[in-house]
Amino acid sequence: MSEKQEANFPPEAGVPTWEVDGGHGLTGPVEPSALHEEPATPPPMRRIVEALLFVGGAPLTSDRACETIRGLTEDQFLQAIDGLNREYRQQGRPYSVQARNGGYILTLRPRFRDVVERLHGGQREARLSATAIDALALVAYRQPVTKAEIDSLRGAESGALLRQLVRRGLIAVVQRGDAQKREVSYGTTTRFLELFQLQSLEDLPQTQDLQRL
Repeated sequence: MSEKQEANFPPEAGVPTWEVDGGHGLTGPVEPSALHEEPATPPPMRRIVEALLFVGGAPLTSDRACETIRGLTEDQFLQAIDGLNREYRQQGRPYSVQARNGGYILTLRPRFRDVVERLHGGQREARLSATAIDALALVAYRQPVTKAEIDSLRGAESGALLRQLVRRGLIAVVQRGDAQKREVSYGTTTRFLELFQLQSLEDLPQTQDLQRL
């Protein structure tokens, strides 16, 4: 059963009460002594925002955060993001909150990203061939784009290249075909942004040559 978990700030501080949706997940019998215990102090708003970022998934937008935390405003959300990053810097944490695709994600700082490669077997990213890079660039600048469109733009068969890029986690299917159009469309992934150290697709180079793609 879903209940409201309320986070209360000291009245004298003049800070509003925060509420988040979430079940307590209690199962089994409850000890009689627990019925008389004082309820735990709810976490402050900044910690709730941090928890939402920790969950991962799609970048956390201010709209989504405000929907989840009752009474939260966009300014307060942005202040929480700034406060978290300030704490992480002061504490020397290996992660920070970064803007990504209109929202925010919790991610490792660049100097610690090789830890992920070590954790998963110590294999370094193999170099992409020139043809694979061509296909990746077309997906990045034309997305969502189908294999047929890539083939037409390259003037060659691109199925093997697209499958290679999917295996590397650099592109993914972003749109399934319908009854009239069965072919799927591809787009770049968060891994693509991280590998090329981009905050969003808007950071892709915009030169005259690239705009002709």
